[in-house]
Amino acid sequence: MIKTAVIGLGDISNIHIPAIQSNPNVKLVAVCDRDETLRDNLPGVSFYTDLHDMLEQETLDCVHICLPHYLHLPATIACVEKGVHVFLEKPLALNADEGLTLVKLEEDYKEVKICVCLQNRFNDTFIKIQEIVQSKQYGDIVGIKGLVTWSRPQAYYDDKPWRGRMKYAGGGVMINQSIHTLDLMQLLGGEIETIRGSIDNLLDYDIEVEDTATAHIQFVNGAKGLYYATIANTGNSSVELQVLFENGELTIKDSILTRLNVRGEKEELIEDTKLLGTKSYYGASHVRLIDQFYSCIATNAQDYVHVKDALIAMKMIDTIRKSSEVKRTMNMEGLTQ
Repeated sequence: MIKTAVIGLGDISNIHIPAIQSNPNVKLVAVCDRDETLRDNLPGVSFYTDLHDMLEQETLDCVHICLPHYLHLPATIACVEKGVHVFLEKPLALNADEGLTLVKLEEDYKEVKICVCLQNRFNDTFIKIQEIVQSKQYGDIVGIKGLVTWSRPQAYYDDKPWRGRMKYAGGGVMINQSIHTLDLMQLLGGEIETIRGSIDNLLDYDIEVEDTATAHIQFVNGAKGLYYATIANTGNSSVELQVLFENGELTIKDSILTRLNVRGEKEELIEDTKLLGTKSYYGASHVRLIDQFYSCIATNAQDYVHVKDALIAMKMIDTIRKSSEVKRTMNMEGLTQ
């Protein structure tokens, strides 16, 4: 039986905890949060207010880190140095530089696994679109479009002020709401040559982080990408990911993958399993990735989202931000073109 703990009992832990509890090979033995009022929420599970106390007093195989972004790096280091596997909610860290610290940690502690929760890689629609891309049945990719148009009120930031502060969040809509879309775009498009980005605030919120971001991405293989993300929409619309090929067009929207046929009609290819409730737009692949990670722990396999895999999206975010600052096209090393 794999003994697991969760640190951070905020919103996203309500996705992780049921996934853990549904796995017959895993036992949730402890949780950690500084809010003492949550102590009795999980009967039979030990409650701690300090991560280090939990690591000292519990015999753990894995810890799920569901903390604010600025705590991802120190919490991951603490767990890995204790020999405890980590399932880390996105983002990897505050920025790519912190991400590189975790890359080195992963290299130095090869016996300890760190999985980053980029679960949309495991959506049925995305798995199918990857298969089609690799088959080249419609030719090479010529363009990729990623759209995220969601809504977050000022109360979202007032409730948890860290979300609106750069030193604690590392950014806004890019790192918090649309990092999955950036990750999927680079998986489809491959190595990135340059990015021209622009970030802005369309809403008069009392926040330091961006609420809107756009980017033009040039891939090494010649394909071009358009990325647009905002939380200034009036509702949480479906994320859209579209791939244009030499001889075809595929679109993921409303959790359905469609193909545009020769008559200009959209044909449904496959639909994702949806998460029930108000967070349906999150997708439902957390359980799939969590179960796969526990299988990797049990069998010492490597088929999960490693730190180095998650670093690319962090570099994209940093490059978009720097490009916006200097108003120039940049490569992923931060050099202007």
